[in-house]
Amino acid sequence: MDRRKKIGVIGNGVMGSAIAIRLLECGYPVYVRDRNDPKMAALVERGATATPSPQALTAQAEVVITSLNTAEIVETVVFGPSGIAESATPEKLLIDMSSIDPKSTQDMASRLRAEHAMSWVDAPLSGGAPAVAKGALTLMIGGEVADVQRAKEVLADLAANMTHMGPSGAGQTTKLINQVLCAANFLSVAEATRLALDAGVDATKIPQALAGGRADSRILQEYMSKMAVFDYTPTGRIDNMLKDLESAQQFAFAMRTPMPLTSLITDLHRMIVKAQLGPEDSAAYMKLFDFGQGESQ
Repeated sequence: MDRRKKIGVIGNGVMGSAIAIRLLECGYPVYVRDRNDPKMAALVERGATATPSPQALTAQAEVVITSLNTAEIVETVVFGPSGIAESATPEKLLIDMSSIDPKSTQDMASRLRAEHAMSWVDAPLSGGAPAVAKGALTLMIGGEVADVQRAKEVLADLAANMTHMGPSGAGQTTKLINQVLCAANFLSVAEATRLALDAGVDATKIPQALAGGRADSRILQEYMSKMAVFDYTPTGRIDNMLKDLESAQQFAFAMRTPMPLTSLITDLHRMIVKAQLGPEDSAAYMKLFDFGQGESQ
């Protein structure tokens, strides 16, 4: 493929930065934009080019990747002052790797195409920063077939598993399903880790003991050992999970789909965020089960 394709990455947080670094390592010219100048500066040190606005970035890039927290932020970046739309052309492609609600994605993609003839592909991810560093993300993709094929030329360097789920918004719908499953798994692993610690079992050995069995999962393998030693090194944020769970609830409500377990899990996440733990790593679900016991036990 053409390694000279110019890529822009808007949103240089944990995931956006990991995406930008991976693309730089794969030989792409990368342009970056974030409201936080130090985040951009860190990427400039790795070889990226900083830009003053989404408009300026889009003017330089052939493919624009967004990695942002909410639909409202995505809309501002795309259609707001000095936004992507001001430099949009039919030749350019927007790949939104944020996790936002499907309806907002459908509306914005339609608007960008209708007003500027620029294509939009939703490609939310699973796997986090560790996976993108290895080019091993899982991507669930929504959009027109031709646009998805164009997007895959770049995404192939970020992901090991890409599935075109259907038209615009289908990727985001699949991501909500992913988050429902992950949230339940995170909490069950944290709860089981607490039980193991209270029972005097070496919780760091449980992932090995259960490997290949029906209880096995990527979250078990990656997080129980962290939880067992109270390692909260950042790889993701709990408040982002709450945002996605609330989107899933709203989406399900609109279709009258009952989700009683997800409702409970969402309320538990609200408790965790209300306890000021929202910015912490997913391993910090363990703190829900501390009950004053402290991290030394």
